[in-house]
Amino acid sequence: MDKNTKDLVDKGIMLPLMEEFYTIQGEGAHTGTAAYFIRVGGCDVGCHWCDVKESWNAELHPPTLADTIVDNVKKYANTVVITGGEPLMWSMDYITENLQKNNIRTHIETSGAYSFSGKWNWFCLSPKKTKMPLAECYPEADELKMIIHNKSDFDFAEQEAAKVGAKCQLYLQPEWSKKEKMTAEIVDYVMKNPKWKISLQTHKYLNIP
Repeated sequence: MDKNTKDLVDKGIMLPLMEEFYTIQGEGAHTGTAAYFIRVGGCDVGCHWCDVKESWNAELHPPTLADTIVDNVKKYANTVVITGGEPLMWSMDYITENLQKNNIRTHIETSGAYSFSGKWNWFCLSPKKTKMPLAECYPEADELKMIIHNKSDFDFAEQEAAKVGAKCQLYLQPEWSKKEKMTAEIVDYVMKNPKWKISLQTHKYLNIP
């Protein structure tokens, strides 16, 4: 990457774009609603069950002008979800400001492990034990989505729920490879602890991106 390109990436004017697509949101509070997804390359959180490990190496994904991405979104949707990888590795200020100028709602899904940036209509925080969220990200959370891989994750979920604000919706989601076992555990847990809701990866059941 040449110095000029690196400067633009550092400012968020360009982003390492892995993929972009228009689909139906599959998880969490906005399940079932149409949105344009922007998947940004780069992540060092290292979840062993990550289903997009090909996103981890940012160098594999070409720096793309944020303006071009915004133009693509405008053709399809009034809501965008920026995900990764880990999108907060990059400055989200420029792209979200330009999306919002075009009356496009901005949503993010992030581990919160990097400094907060961007202007968001919806901030989905999904903490991971391997690289914990920064303190500045917890008050921003509109949605806390905890992935349940084993029983100890319920304790971790409660620890993280204690850190977010009153506005935040709380979700437990079974890790896909453990869904048969853990969905039943989650159903039981939510009935005993009704502050939580269940999130399912409905896009995988529907066989859509």
